[in-house]
Amino acid sequence: MTKKPLVPGRVLIIGSGIGGLAAGIILSKLHCRVTVVEKNHLPGGLMRGYARSGIECPTGVHYMGALDEGQPLRRLWDYLGVTPLIPLERMGIKGIIDRYILDDFVFDLPSGMDAFEASLLRSFPEEQVQIKGIMDDLRDISRTLASLDMILSPTTALSYDNFESMGQRLLRFGCSQKLHNVLAVPATLIGVPLRDCPAIYYYMTLASYLMSSWRLAGGSTRMAEAFLSRFKSLDGDVITGDGVESLRVESGQVQGVVLQSGRILEASTIIAAIHPGMAAAMLPAGAIRPSYTRRVAQIVNSKGLFCVHVAVNADDHPVLPYNIYRLHPEADGSLHRGVFHQLRPSGQEGVNLLSLITASGVEEWRPWAGTRSGRRGGDYETVKEKIARDLISEASDIFGPLADGKILDSYTPLTIRDWVASPDGSPYGILRSTGQLMQAASLNRTSVKGLHLAGQNRTCPGIMGTVLGSFQAVRQIIGHEQFARDVAGEFL
Repeated sequence: MTKKPLVPGRVLIIGSGIGGLAAGIILSKLHCRVTVVEKNHLPGGLMRGYARSGIECPTGVHYMGALDEGQPLRRLWDYLGVTPLIPLERMGIKGIIDRYILDDFVFDLPSGMDAFEASLLRSFPEEQVQIKGIMDDLRDISRTLASLDMILSPTTALSYDNFESMGQRLLRFGCSQKLHNVLAVPATLIGVPLRDCPAIYYYMTLASYLMSSWRLAGGSTRMAEAFLSRFKSLDGDVITGDGVESLRVESGQVQGVVLQSGRILEASTIIAAIHPGMAAAMLPAGAIRPSYTRRVAQIVNSKGLFCVHVAVNADDHPVLPYNIYRLHPEADGSLHRGVFHQLRPSGQEGVNLLSLITASGVEEWRPWAGTRSGRRGGDYETVKEKIARDLISEASDIFGPLADGKILDSYTPLTIRDWVASPDGSPYGILRSTGQLMQAASLNRTSVKGLHLAGQNRTCPGIMGTVLGSFQAVRQIIGHEQFARDVAGEFL
């Protein structure tokens, strides 16, 4: 017997990244009729890599945490049914997860909470009191994350202390500059400077990687295809290459969307798994309150990235089972200058893939702000190549000579802006800083009936935060009681 869907009519989801597809899978499991609309010809958002010279280059997925059996992200993926479809390899089993290289100091990040504490104590023996305070807080938030109670109640762990700036907390603890520098790295994984990063988001991020860290075994396209195939197996529908032009609203209730082709899709429930600013721009004039429009306009986004992918000789540059961060801290401990390095198999014999990523604000690319991908001109390509060559030259200090490396591709914040419609070209979306936490959270209620937000802009950045945001969007749609029984009851 066919079960009655919990949401009547068609549900439309704008955006096919991990946030949109996760929400689509959950609702499809609840027997809803779901259609995902994607403006690009290939779905998957930043999950999906791209090929250059036959080598797949990753974009938004480089490593993940908390995917061991029983751990929080694994439980969510198990519920979604994607775990068996995604090939993974664990990091740090016989070594480390990350290596932080500073001018006069190297710190290795191991796997496991106790191992991390021991590594800190070995490196900073004079700061045992400070480290104990940090670890007590970290273990407390780790238990909260492991319980997944925030799925049912977003106010879990809601306290003033948890939303204190992590940078301020380290100052209050009396941490040295060097310890401050080491502890600043996890905040970069969600695009928030340590001085602005809420302690709870910082600890959640660090805890997830200490629980267990993983890389994709193969290209990131496998992950995109896993979410897509799972959604389709539940009779989900995907429209690609025809993005949403506008939302149709009558008497404060969504009625559907108009696609760029002019096609009209009717729906009484719409999930915008995109930046709220982009969703607001799709609404007709007067559909939302002026106060909401002002809040969206005032939102600060996280900083963008510059990335270059380089094909290197595998004999000279063997695969590294850990990541390397080359850090150049500022006087205040911030890490505005730093480079992430990952050396992985390329899938081609005799060739490995070296990926180098550094922060890059959209303002650095202002001369080309009005251009589109593939049409930015020679000056843009010249600037990109210079930055790429500089990064490769600096990386030679770590990996040895890289002069023979072949640049496969590089991308800027403008690339991300055009690809996934992220204002300011940020892969992390809204800046989840202490200064705009309430403002960002208030965007989740649009005042338009039937319109909901999902993905990383709903809760917090990163794969864990994005998936959590999709579960919370579904809870908002179907109600707490039904969500607790029909969704959370399967994994809590």
